[in-house]
Amino acid sequence: MLLWAIKIGLLVYIGFGVLLYVMQRSMMYMPVGENLAENVPVERLAIDEGSLKLWVLAPEHEHAVIYFGGNAEDVYWNAPDFRTSLPQHAVYLVNYRGYGGSSGSPSEAAFFADALQIFDTLRERHKKISVIGRSLGSGVATYLASQRPVEHLVLVTPHDSALAVARRLYPVYPVGLMLKDRYESARYAAEVRAPTLLLIAEHDRMIAREHSVNLWQAFADGQAEQIVIDGAGHNDISGRARYWDEIAGFLGL
Repeated sequence: MLLWAIKIGLLVYIGFGVLLYVMQRSMMYMPVGENLAENVPVERLAIDEGSLKLWVLAPEHEHAVIYFGGNAEDVYWNAPDFRTSLPQHAVYLVNYRGYGGSSGSPSEAAFFADALQIFDTLRERHKKISVIGRSLGSGVATYLASQRPVEHLVLVTPHDSALAVARRLYPVYPVGLMLKDRYESARYAAEVRAPTLLLIAEHDRMIAREHSVNLWQAFADGQAEQIVIDGAGHNDISGRARYWDEIAGFLGL
């Protein structure tokens, strides 16, 4: 009986592990469909698999902001708040590959390559470019800031790495061998030269506080500051007035 139970347990363990490995990108990326709203201008940026769809606000301004959203976020819905809170900035809201009318399939390598291309394209138009990354987007934003001369970096509900989060969620599996997309922001943080702000939700149930603190500690001394938004959760942090006040103040408004 004991041997039978062990065999059943082993089969369940292996089966769930196989499922995790095969379905990992479906669990990490949850693309939203294309939003056909016409009240925000759109720019198409050519990539190797087609094009990326970017929502664009006030492109005439000298200082630009690139926004990378969460893994299930329709970035369009941030447009009204960006208009109100950053009226003196051009804003580019990025639909990742496979998201919101952009071509291609989601992956870390693709997102990183696209982030560099977006920055390089916008650098020809804007003297200053700041970057905001939320949740999954914090990994994209940190990588970009480690590779390009970003003016300011804002990381919202960030983690030190997707690998660290996965290890916390699935401690009985060798996720270091299984995970394809790692988003190791703590490793890239040492190469970031831009002033950095981490905005942490007090009641974040998706990203444990220690992951954000670990990332903050990975930056050079005095380079990054962390602020906890009282009462906020992982998904509603941008609904808090202080959230936008902190971003606007950090970017110099």
